[in-house]
Amino acid sequence: MYTQLMQTEKAKPVTTVEEAELKRRFDARIDDGGFVEAKDWMPEHYRKTLVRQISQHAHSEIVGMLPEGNWITRAPTLKRKAILLAKVQDEGGHGLYLYAAAETLGTSRDQMIDALHSGKAKYSSIFNYPTLSWADVGVIGWLVDGAAIMNQVPLCRCSYAPYARAMVRICREESFHQRQGYDALLTMMRDGTDAQRAMVQDAVNRWWWPSLMMFGPPDAESVHSAQSMRWGIKRISNDDLRQKFVDATAPQAQLLGVTLPDPLLQWNEARGHHDFGPIDWDEFWRVVGGEGPCNRERLAARVQAWDDGAWVREAALAHARKQRTSKEAA
Repeated sequence: MYTQLMQTEKAKPVTTVEEAELKRRFDARIDDGGFVEAKDWMPEHYRKTLVRQISQHAHSEIVGMLPEGNWITRAPTLKRKAILLAKVQDEGGHGLYLYAAAETLGTSRDQMIDALHSGKAKYSSIFNYPTLSWADVGVIGWLVDGAAIMNQVPLCRCSYAPYARAMVRICREESFHQRQGYDALLTMMRDGTDAQRAMVQDAVNRWWWPSLMMFGPPDAESVHSAQSMRWGIKRISNDDLRQKFVDATAPQAQLLGVTLPDPLLQWNEARGHHDFGPIDWDEFWRVVGGEGPCNRERLAARVQAWDDGAWVREAALAHARKQRTSKEAA
């Protein structure tokens, strides 16, 4: 998933016998691996955690359209243009699915958008990096969407059913995005020029470490992961997901013919996993805090798009009012 920071508020104590019984039933359902529906009772802390996670996930999908949308008009072939158009359209759809899922928890679309535009809500730090070449589009598909899939597949079993159902379709589409990215890079590496192969390697060098940061801070510094896993919102820890991603991606890089920019990356036979070098968490926190290469640009683009679309929203509301008045008069 694209949400890396999930700051949660302290749970309020249960104050009545009735609430205590509802809490007991809720915990029993979670322990049994059951799902929670929108109309079911849930602790307020659970609801707020979900609102924050799902809305930030939605923001990431919408902001994530910007780095690749920049290349639609410059795609090298009609085939690549059509693929990229379809992918960017998918990302917009993912945002809509997720906003709708969050709305079932009692928040509104306007509230979520306002939180994004005001800087109160975050989105994945990965989308604050620039796409400098066409190879970046392929690497985003391979690494960024690959990391997203690793994060998002467990969310298909999230304890909150509307979120889990939305993730089933999203994961299917994300798998297409990952494959198209890898295919684009494979074409450049096998059939391209030396300059194009160098372009791919440069893109891999720039996106590898930010992709590892997508899984969030180390487990020891992720103070709310334990509670999210207790509730069944999160199924696998940050570090375990990161390890799975490295183990899956390293062989793909060899087949592709690129070198991952980590001199410490090697297979550890004793562990049955790849060892890899330290991540620059100072950079991660700096980008999350708003000081990344494109933070201001990305947020400004979303605010401008919202403002430019005001007339469309006003026209839609006016049409709805007119239709409602006509029905009432009939």
